[in-house]
Amino acid sequence: MTFINNMGKIFFTADNHFGHKNAIKYCNRPFKDVNHMNEVMITQWNSVVQQNDHVYHLGDICFCDRINTSRILKRLNGKIYLIKGNHDKRVLKEGFRERFEWIKDYHELTVQEDKQLIVLCHYAFKVWKRSHFGSWHLYGHSHGNLPDDGKSLSFDVGVDCNNFTPLSYQQVKKIIELRRKK
Repeated sequence: MTFINNMGKIFFTADNHFGHKNAIKYCNRPFKDVNHMNEVMITQWNSVVQQNDHVYHLGDICFCDRINTSRILKRLNGKIYLIKGNHDKRVLKEGFRERFEWIKDYHELTVQEDKQLIVLCHYAFKVWKRSHFGSWHLYGHSHGNLPDDGKSLSFDVGVDCNNFTPLSYQQVKKIIELRRKK
């Protein structure tokens, strides 16, 4: 479990699939080609994330060759914590571990300012640690294709659902607060 205080903002994202041309087709992304997709997502990322911010990436960050992966990862602002996705084998195998603060399959984050527990995984859960006591669950993988009743304290933070931009902790908190009112 990690406790984060006010040293930089916290962001969440997933499923960039940088360099994955088929993501345009399979996810119906509005890009003319993979280079256009990469550039828009890098711009969107860096428009909200500063160098001292913390980005929890919930998997499937890159799907390109070693040289392009290196170029992309160097251009992204922030301290990146990677929750492994099913397409992250290349990133792990080809020696990019130094770009990440850590790499895990699952993580429990407590944001100190609110004492808020957030369960992070690439995959969606129906129930999770303390789910009946107000904890949140953030995930990726589904590219916005899972049913969502708008009431759950669990939701997809992937780029396909969020204008190809990481969500801040404050944005997530606002979404959760709206869901609790329903």
